[in-house]
Amino acid sequence: MDHIAAAEERIVTERLRQKLNQVNSAAQSQLSSVQDHVNFTLQQAYFKCAYECFDKTTSHEDIGRCTENCSAPVVAAQRLVEEEMAKFQERLNRSLMVCQDKFESAKLQKIRTDATNDLELLFPSMSKKLSVSFEDEG
Repeated sequence: MDHIAAAEERIVTERLRQKLNQVNSAAQSQLSSVQDHVNFTLQQAYFKCAYECFDKTTSHEDIGRCTENCSAPVVAAQRLVEEEMAKFQERLNRSLMVCQDKFESAKLQKIRTDATNDLELLFPSMSKKLSVSFEDEG
């Protein structure tokens, strides 16, 4: 790989890293309220509910069932967040693959263009060689 191609690849890699950092920051800022809701509001409701389980029932089995029921909203919310984040991560990975494919395609196009240009440079010498060859025969 020549120095220009290596420099171009470093630039693209750095731009991609910056973009990923921007996406990460955006995700954190957009999802912070969701995480706060899950971590504080739903967790607080869970602890209040679980605390009341000890006042309402006396058997260990009843307390276990009651606290499990209390945790259902938190578990469901966490599962939903994880599923959505997994979908987002999959989309992000596909986008990165498309970006990489476009970059590779652009490199191949440049290589093909350079090769074609190099071949075009051969025409004058080939033409001259043929002309000389015909002059020698004639």
